[in-house]
Amino acid sequence: MTLAKTRLSLMGTQIDLMITGKYSDKLLKETCRQLRYYAQRFSPYDKHSELTTIHNKAYQSPLTIAPDLFDLITIGKQHSLAPQSQLNIAIGPLVNAWRIGFSDAHLPTHDSIKKALLNSQASDILLDSNTSTISLNRPNMSLDLGAIAKGYIADQLMAFLKKEQVTSAMLNLGGNVLVHGPNPNHPSGSWFIGIQDPKADRGQHLLTLPIKNLSIVTSGIYERQFKDGDKSYHHLLDKQTGFPIDSDMASLTIISPQSFEADIWSTRLFGLPIATALNLINQHLQLEGIIIDKDNQLYLSNRLKSYQKSSRTSV
Repeated sequence: MTLAKTRLSLMGTQIDLMITGKYSDKLLKETCRQLRYYAQRFSPYDKHSELTTIHNKAYQSPLTIAPDLFDLITIGKQHSLAPQSQLNIAIGPLVNAWRIGFSDAHLPTHDSIKKALLNSQASDILLDSNTSTISLNRPNMSLDLGAIAKGYIADQLMAFLKKEQVTSAMLNLGGNVLVHGPNPNHPSGSWFIGIQDPKADRGQHLLTLPIKNLSIVTSGIYERQFKDGDKSYHHLLDKQTGFPIDSDMASLTIISPQSFEADIWSTRLFGLPIATALNLINQHLQLEGIIIDKDNQLYLSNRLKSYQKSSRTSV
C-alpha cells in the first residue's frame, strides 16, 4: 500500500488530491486526467466546452447534450427555481457583468445589471427529458455551473476510486472537500477539516471537524472580492438584485455524504436569514451546517452542537 498526492491549479482554484492503496500513483494520474476532462467539458470559458456549445447553439433550437450534463442541468434548474433558493445556474450574464475573481473585475452600471438579470432566469432553460435536449429562451443567456460542478465532479472521481478499491482518498477541489476511508496520517483515522475564520488569513480556523466518509463545502464572502474606491464587493451575487448578496452571513458550510448535495445547499441557502437557513438544514437528515456571521459568531445545526467549542488551529 502506497500514498500518492498532488496539487494542481484548475477551474480557477487550487486542487489537492491524495490516494492511498495499491497502484496509487497510477490511480492518481487517472484521477487527474478525469478531473481535467470534466473541467474542460463544464467550463463556460473554454470555447470548445459542451457548455459553450449550448450557449452558441441552443437559443430557441433544441440541442442534444450528453446524459450526465443533461441531468446536472436538470437538477441545477430544479434547485434554482425552488422557494427561497439563492442558487441560479443561469447566472452567467450577471457573473460576466461583474467579473469578480478576474483581473478585469469592475462595478457594472445599473443598466448593465438590469440587462444581465433579464438574461439570467433559470426558467428560460428549456429541457426535454424524452430527447435529452436543451434550448435557451433568450439569445444572450449563459449557464454557470460553478456552484454545483465541483461537487458533482468530486463525487464522480470518488466513485471511480471506490470502484478501484482504494484504501483511502481525499479530494479537495478548492474548498470542496470529500474524503473516503481512514486518514493515513492520523491514528484515529479521522480527517480533520478546518472551517476558515472569515476575518483571518487563510489557514486560520474557527472550528476543526473530525470527519469520515463525508464531504464539507463552504460558501463565503471572503473567497473572491474586489474593491471600488473604499467599498468591497464579494462574488456571491443576488439573483434578485444583481448585486452581491447583502447578508449577516460571512460563510456557510454544509456537511453531507455527497459533495454534490453539499455544493448545492451551500449556495442555495447562503444569504437567507440565519434562523431560516438553520431550520432548513435541520429538516434534512443528510445535511449538517455551520454558519459564521460577520461578527464571527458560530451557529451550528442541531446534530453538530457537540462541536460548540471553537478552536483556532490549523490543519
